Order: sequence, then structure tokens, then C-alpha cells
Amino acid sequence: MARPLGALVLVVGPSGVGKDTLIAGAKQALDADKQYVFVRRIVTRPAHAAVEDHDSLDLQTFIAMEAADRFALSWEAHGLRYALPLSVETDIALGKVVVANVSRHMVAGACAKYPNCSVILITAEISLRAERLTQRGRENRQQVTARLARESAPVPAGISPIVIDNSASVSLGVTAFVLALRRIAGE
Repeated sequence: MARPLGALVLVVGPSGVGKDTLIAGAKQALDADKQYVFVRRIVTRPAHAAVEDHDSLDLQTFIAMEAADRFALSWEAHGLRYALPLSVETDIALGKVVVANVSRHMVAGACAKYPNCSVILITAEISLRAERLTQRGRENRQQVTARLARESAPVPAGISPIVIDNSASVSLGVTAFVLALRRIAGE
């Protein structure tokens, strides 16, 4: 019997839409279902446990690992380097649904590398995004305003994302996100 084909789910959206919140909620909701794997990104910034779930590396180590092909995917955004671990490839080969928070700039390359790739685009009202970014506390008011003013990069042509508006309650957003993951998994 053929091994089931796994899937890579790329979660994208502008800063402040609640990507990490929805991923954490779905991870908790699907904890008993080992079909789903929620990937911790590797970032060249110290982790803030209350705000963002990632593993940190200094820039030199990151560059050395990237040169040695020690990442499944890597990209640059907002002056930082990001990557997904090689375990992504093992999990996909084992038929799992692998969920990762990524930049829209790298979606085309990821979809080319991993043919069974889906995109979930998270959106939210701009006033909520501003409030969330301010509460996060990583940027001052001018930096938050500049981040909100930047034009959001579109999802590449030919890719039809599942769109989730995360402007309502966290529970509604998580429910919509879990339903989208189950749809991708073919449930």
C-alpha cells in the first residue's frame, strides 16, 4: 500500500493578524491527533515566549547552517533571517500535515519545492492589527504605524489561499483555522 502524501500548510498574513495565536489554538485543539505537526520556526531574534513561539539562532550560526543545507526552507523578512527545520521533510514523507508560519515572499519557492502545499491567509481589521502590534511591545508607535502603512505583499499568482478573517473572537478564529486544516487533510 502506498504511503499517504503529507502536506505543507503555509500560514501567512500581515503582522498583527494573529497568526501565532491561531496556530497555538489549533495546536492545542489538535494535540491528540498526531497527523498534525506544528513547526517551530528558527529566527535570528531572541524568543519572547508570551508573544512568539520560535527557536533562536545568532546570525553567524544561521548563515553556516543555511550554507550546509540544514534547513527545509529559509528566508529574510523585516531585517531578520527565518528558517524551517529539516524535520519538515520527514514529517511530510510520513504523511503528516505540517503547519508553519512563514512570509508571503517565500510562498512561491515553497510551493515549487513541496508540491502538496496549501496556503492559509489570515486577515484582520487594521484597527485590531494596530492594537495587537502595540500590545506586543516590540516596536514604538511610529514603527507600528510604518508597519501598518506598508503595502502587504500579495500571495503569488496561481495560488488560491484559504482566507480566514481573524477580526472576531480568538475561539472563532481558531475554529475556522482548525476546520481549514481538516479540509486540507481531506477529513
